[in-house]
Amino acid sequence: MSQAAATLRLARLPTARNTAAALRCPSARVVVAAAPAPQRQHSLSGPTAQRKPTHSAAAAAAAAGAAQATMTQPFVIVGGGRVGQALADMGAGADLVVRRGEAVPADAPAGPIVVCTRNDDLQAVVDGTPPERRKDLVFIQNGMLQPWLDERGLGDATQVLVYFAVAKKGDAPTDGKTDVNPEGLTAAYGPHAAAVAARLHAAGLSCKVLDRPAFTCSMLEKLIWICAFMLVGARHSGCTVGEVEAQHTAEVSELIGELAAAGSQALGVQLDPGVEARLLAYARSVSHFPTAVKEFQWRNGWFHGLSAAAAVAGRPDPCPTHTGWLREVGAI
Repeated sequence: MSQAAATLRLARLPTARNTAAALRCPSARVVVAAAPAPQRQHSLSGPTAQRKPTHSAAAAAAAAGAAQATMTQPFVIVGGGRVGQALADMGAGADLVVRRGEAVPADAPAGPIVVCTRNDDLQAVVDGTPPERRKDLVFIQNGMLQPWLDERGLGDATQVLVYFAVAKKGDAPTDGKTDVNPEGLTAAYGPHAAAVAARLHAAGLSCKVLDRPAFTCSMLEKLIWICAFMLVGARHSGCTVGEVEAQHTAEVSELIGELAAAGSQALGVQLDPGVEARLLAYARSVSHFPTAVKEFQWRNGWFHGLSAAAAVAGRPDPCPTHTGWLREVGAI
C-alpha cells in the first residue's frame, strides 16, 4: 500500500464516535471516585456498643477489599522490554510474561493482557491472542490507535496513555509529572483501566481513569505533543526535546496550535484551554529525549491523512505548516 493510501486509510474516523457538536473535554472528568470515608463511631456503653458496622463503613470496607483484589490481579504482559518488565515488577509475582513472537496461551490468567510492544507488532499480537480473550487486550502504544482498533472490532479495548518513563530495563519508572500538571498525566480508559491504574498507584505512579470523551482529548494532546516536538526537532538536526522547547518555542507553538485545531475538528472534540502550556511543560520534564519523525503511520501520518483527504475533497489543507515541514525533512 502506498504511503498516501495508508494515511488516507488512517484518516477515516469512526463516525459513531464523532458528534455533531464539539464535546467539551474537562480535565477533571475522572470516572473513579475515592472510597467513601468511614463514619466516626462514638464510644457507647452497654450492649449497644457491639452494634453492626454502618452501611457507609461496610461500603468502604467492601470498596477497600475490591481495590486490593484489583491491585493484586495477575496480568498477562506481552513483551518483556523496559515497560513490560517494569509492569511485571510492580505486580505480586503472579504475572505471565509472553515474549514477542509467542502466542498468548489459551489458559492464560483471566484479566488484562497488556501489550508492551512496538506498534508494528500489534497485528501479530492480536493474531496470537485467542479470539475470546481479545476483549482483554490493553494497548499502551503512542500514536493514533483508534481507527486501527475499530477496523479489528477492538474499538472499546482498554487504552493507556503512558507518561512514565523507564530509562533502561530493570530501572524504576519515573512518573510524568510536570510543573503544570503535578498530579500526573498518565490516563486509562476501558474495561481494564481500573486494574491498570491500581497497579500503577501501588507502585507510586499516577494514573487517571477517564471516560471516553476525556480520554479522547488526552489522547489527542499526547499525539500533538509527539508529532509537533519530533517534527520541529527533525528540522533542527534532531536536537533534544528540551532544545525544541527552549530554543524553537515559536515554531513548536505554531505547530501545536495548527494540529490542535485540525485534530479537534476531525474528532469532534474541544480541548481545554492551555494546551500549549501543558505540552511545553511536559517537554521540560523529558528534556533529554531525542527527536525524530518515526512510526509515521501511527503519528504524523494521521495528521497527514487529514491533509490528503482535504486535498481529495478540494478543501484547504487543515495542516499546511505540518505538511510543508514534513516535506522539508523528507518524511513525505
